[in-house]
Amino acid sequence: MEQASVRQPDHATLAQTVAALQPRARAELTELVAFKSVADPAQFPRSECEAAANWVADALRGEGFQDVALLDTPDGTQSVYGFLPGPEGAPTVLLYAHYDVQPPLDEAAWLSPPFELTERDGRWYGRGAADCKGGLIMHLTALRALKENGGIPVHVKVICEGSEEQGTGGLERYAEAHPELLAADTIVIGDAGNFRVGLPTATATLRGMTLMRVQVDTLGGNLHSGQFGGAAPDALAALIRALDSLRAEDGSTTVQGLASDASWDGLQYAEEEFRKDAKVLDGVELIGSGTIADRIWARPAVTVLGIDCPPVVGATPSVQASAGALVSLRVPPGVDAAEATDLLAAHLKANTPWGAKIAVEQVGQGQPFRADTSSPAYASMAKAMRLAYDGQEMQISGMGGSIPLCNTLASLYPEAEILLIGLSEPEAQIHAVNESVSPQELERLSLAEALFLVQYAATDAA
Repeated sequence: MEQASVRQPDHATLAQTVAALQPRARAELTELVAFKSVADPAQFPRSECEAAANWVADALRGEGFQDVALLDTPDGTQSVYGFLPGPEGAPTVLLYAHYDVQPPLDEAAWLSPPFELTERDGRWYGRGAADCKGGLIMHLTALRALKENGGIPVHVKVICEGSEEQGTGGLERYAEAHPELLAADTIVIGDAGNFRVGLPTATATLRGMTLMRVQVDTLGGNLHSGQFGGAAPDALAALIRALDSLRAEDGSTTVQGLASDASWDGLQYAEEEFRKDAKVLDGVELIGSGTIADRIWARPAVTVLGIDCPPVVGATPSVQASAGALVSLRVPPGVDAAEATDLLAAHLKANTPWGAKIAVEQVGQGQPFRADTSSPAYASMAKAMRLAYDGQEMQISGMGGSIPLCNTLASLYPEAEILLIGLSEPEAQIHAVNESVSPQELERLSLAEALFLVQYAATDAA
C-alpha cells in the first residue's frame, strides 16, 4: 500500500520546537513525579499508582490518542495504552515507558523531597525523573514537536507499564493473552540511557533477572546465646554461609553450573570512569575479573537485596532460629532465566550448612535480551542521534539491568525491530537516593526521537 505523504520538517525547525516545549515538559514531569507510584501496596497506597495511570491516560487523550485504556494486568496493576493513527500505509511504532518507580529508600538521605521535582546544579531531582517517568515525557515531547511541524509520519502506539520495577510480569502476561494489541513494525523502549551525558547511545543487550526469597530455619525458637550458643545452630549464620558461597574470593558470581566467563565485544567502560560513576570509596577494590564491560553486561551478577534478621538497635543475646533474604541474580544474554533460577536454587540448597532447613521461592523473573543492531531502524536512529547531538556518532552499549517486557515483545513480534534509548545515564543515579534527570538530555533525546520517526517513515516509504 502506498504511504500517504507527511511534510518532513527540517532538523533546525524541529530543534526549535522541542526547545520551546521544555517548560511544558518540566511542568508535566513535576506533576508525574509527585505520584508515589511504587507498585507495592505494602509500601505505598495502590491509589498512588492508579492516580499516575489516570494522569498518563489523560495525557494521551489530550494528544488525540484513540482507544486509550487502563489495562488490568494479571499482577493486579494497570498499564496504559493508546493508539494515534498516522498516514495511510505508514509503519506502526510502539513507544514504551513505565510510570511505576522504585521506593525512595532513605528519604532522609535525599537533598530534596523524592516526590517533588527539584532543580539543583542544572539537573532535575526526583524519584522516577529518569526511570522512567521522564521517558514518557520524552515520547510526548517528540510527538508534540512533530504535530506542530506537519504531523506525525507513522502510526503510534504508546504503552506505559505499571509494574516494571517489581518484575511481577503483569504486562508480559497481558501482551501474551492479547498479542494483537502491541503489534508494531518497530518498538522504541524509552527505559535505557546514554553511556554518559552527551554521548548518544543505543542499548543492544539487557541482562535478565531472577528474584528469589530465601528462608533458613534451624530451631523451634530463639535461644539464649550464653546458655545454648556454641552448639545450637544459628539460622542467621547458616544463611550468611549460604549467601557467601555465591561469590568467589575476588567477588565474582559463582553459581554452580552457570557460566561466568563471557566477554563483551564493543564499547568499553574505563575502570576510572566506573569507579567515579559507582562512587567507589578510595582504597576499596572492584570485584570480579575481566573488563568492566564483561562484568556488568556479559556475565551473571548476584546481589543480596535484603536480609530479615534483628536490627542492631534492640537486638537481644539470642541464637537466631530463623533468617531470610531476598537475592537477585542478573542473567546475561544467551542464558535462559528459568534455567538460571533453577541453578541458583540448587546452589543455595547445596551450600546451606549444618542440615539447616532452607526454602526458596521465586518472586520475579525476566529473560535477557539482545537486539539486532543491523536493522533499518537502528540506521534511522543513528542518523537521528547524529543530528540531535551535533554530529556525534551513536554508540552501542550493553545494560546490566533488566526490562523483562523486551523478550516478550521479541517473541510475540519476531519481525519487529526493537531499539532501547532513554534518560538513565550514570549521573541519573536511578534506583538510588537523589535520582535526577538532565534536562539537556531530555531535550536532545526528545529531538532524536522526533527525527527518528521522520527518518524511519521515509526509509519505510522508500
